[in-house]
Amino acid sequence: MKIGDTAPDFGAETTQGRIRFHDWIGDSWAVLFSHPRDFTPVCTTELGYMAKIKPKFDLRNVKIMGLSVDSTGDHQGWAKDIEETQGHAPNYPIIGDADFKVSKLYGMLPADVGATRRSAHLQTTRPCEMCMSSARTRKLS
Repeated sequence: MKIGDTAPDFGAETTQGRIRFHDWIGDSWAVLFSHPRDFTPVCTTELGYMAKIKPKFDLRNVKIMGLSVDSTGDHQGWAKDIEETQGHAPNYPIIGDADFKVSKLYGMLPADVGATRRSAHLQTTRPCEMCMSSARTRKLS
């Protein structure tokens, strides 16, 4: 997906329930950011920081959503750890992408990662941030 392309729509389970991405964006801008796995030290600090500054995004009509290839159940446990260590629990949805569908759709993982190619280093998304406009087009990465 290149800058200016329409962001692919998808349905996913998140820590705040099931979403349809384009519906969730609504008339806002959106930032989708990925992290390789739950409970990793750098990701923990980044998700805590995003929770801390979320009100600044809200003032600008920008929604934020995280993604990790672990389940939403794992994310719930991680949220407690983030709050304990960073002082702020995630106050935005985090996608549970254990089947890698969203990660593959957005080019965060190779298309052939899955049941036949399973290993920790192949199943961690590359960290990335994508900003989409209210028109659902990618504006920066």
